[in-house]
Amino acid sequence: MSEPMEKAELTEKAEKLDAGDELAAKRAEFVLDGPDGAVYLDGNSLGALPLAVPGRVADVVGRQWGEMRIRSWTESGWWTAPERIGDRIAPLVGAAAGQIVVGDSTSVNVFKALVGAVRLAQETGPGRDEILVDATTFPTDGYIAGSAARMTGCTLRPVEPSQVPGALGERTAAVLLNHVDYRTGRLHDLPSLTAAVHAAGAYAVWDLCHSAGALPVGLDAHGVDLAVGCTYKYLNGGPGSPAYLYVRADLQDRFDSPLPGWNSHAEPFGMRSDYAPAEGAVRGRVGTPDILSMLALEAALEVWDGVTVEAVRAKSLALTDFFLECVGEYVPEGRVECLTPLPHAERGSQVALRCADAGPVMRRLIDRGVVGDFRHPDVLRFGFTPLYVGFADVERAARVLAEELR
Repeated sequence: MSEPMEKAELTEKAEKLDAGDELAAKRAEFVLDGPDGAVYLDGNSLGALPLAVPGRVADVVGRQWGEMRIRSWTESGWWTAPERIGDRIAPLVGAAAGQIVVGDSTSVNVFKALVGAVRLAQETGPGRDEILVDATTFPTDGYIAGSAARMTGCTLRPVEPSQVPGALGERTAAVLLNHVDYRTGRLHDLPSLTAAVHAAGAYAVWDLCHSAGALPVGLDAHGVDLAVGCTYKYLNGGPGSPAYLYVRADLQDRFDSPLPGWNSHAEPFGMRSDYAPAEGAVRGRVGTPDILSMLALEAALEVWDGVTVEAVRAKSLALTDFFLECVGEYVPEGRVECLTPLPHAERGSQVALRCADAGPVMRRLIDRGVVGDFRHPDVLRFGFTPLYVGFADVERAARVLAEELR
């Protein structure tokens, strides 16, 4: 088969896949057609802007803040936004209403969840004095886990996710794991790892930053204790948009947050000197909500109307399969190594390729309108957001990559 024929066949295949894409219409709900006509494959770092957001933010600033001012805390629903938006996120991670609160950063919520998990474990006795943390985790999670360990008198033990079942013991209080590895895109087995943690009498805390909005999570179905996640990746909430905290319903009355604030008080306007925690998801709040970014996120989540996570997952796998097929056909042999697992059960919604000169290669790709990102020292990352990435985008990205690697 000649090289031009291979390109023609893959281009034709992309057209057929796009024609049969049930999510194709969602692309029109995002701001994507800039002057460079870029193929945007970096939604695993920052999602694209949903069309509904600018108008909503303008209303929040101009009318709700500018005209209504302090009345908006009640009349515009500002005060209840953290729980209301949490309930909007809940179906995307397989959770019933009343278990997710939105606010603070992912780092702050990791701290709240992990310390809370240790305190839950230590209710049964002082012997639970060890925290296991994903050894491949995003660095901040490791930093936070170290601080949580010092605060709770625990030792911190980094462990590869696959080795967690064998590392659990009577001393284990809590385990902090990433659902999807941020470098490689490997999807870890949340159901079986959570079950193993529970069998050891410990509590599981999951970081969903690279899975929420890209694939089914099943928090309730799999009995996850606590979970956190950001909203600026596959949920398209905007740069620095607030994160969220999930506390399983039957644990909420025992959840002891290390950051009790007036917003999580049972009587927030009672201004009492003694702290009494509120009931339900509200217990995960701390201080005054960041309303501007909070309500931008609420508008962004409207793109999920009429969309199922299962449909998103099916397209995600099809996109990554097709990208790997195109890379295999176009890229010179031996030039890149795929770090992302090929089995669907082990793959998130990104493809990571090892490339010796990854940094310069990615800069050239971006100059040519294919936007992915680079992770030190040698990883090219391409994120596939099914709501707005099409199969023609995938074919173009692989073709341009091959041209830059020849």
